[in-house]
Amino acid sequence: MIENNILQLLLYLLPAVIVAVIAYYFFSMHTKNEEQRRRFLLHKENQKHSFPVRLQAYERMTLFLERIAPGNLLVRTKPLNEDKNDYASLLIRTIEQEFEHNLAQQIYVSEECWNVIKASKNATITNLRKTAAKEGIKDASEFRQQVLTSLMEQEPPSETGLSYIKREVSALW
Repeated sequence: MIENNILQLLLYLLPAVIVAVIAYYFFSMHTKNEEQRRRFLLHKENQKHSFPVRLQAYERMTLFLERIAPGNLLVRTKPLNEDKNDYASLLIRTIEQEFEHNLAQQIYVSEECWNVIKASKNATITNLRKTAAKEGIKDASEFRQQVLTSLMEQEPPSETGLSYIKREVSALW
């Protein structure tokens, strides 16, 4: 008799337990979906504010790469005297100052993009140092001429950085 009562009690409780389990499952799914929806809306709101800042960072890094392109750099920065090494040092200092001025932009661009920009800067500096170290160049005028001639032979490193920025920005759309 007790066994029969227990069995009957279990049969009455079984639908309630099943309903409770289903209710718990749906409630947890609903809670999870609500949390994901809130995160999505927050992310969307953050993107609305951060997207223009990111684009501005890409614009500034594009400007940086344009400014350190040897052709543009030579036009903007005149030699102070006729010593080729002094002029090369002045150009390198100018590149470093431009870079330091834009250091904060690295938090808005991807790590790969930042590495490409740094590599472009370093390659430009290396090219200037190699050109200045050549024995046949005697003064700043010949140094400028040699740098400009080398631009005709090979693409400046800043072009690599620029093309990478263009690809990355186009991927944002």
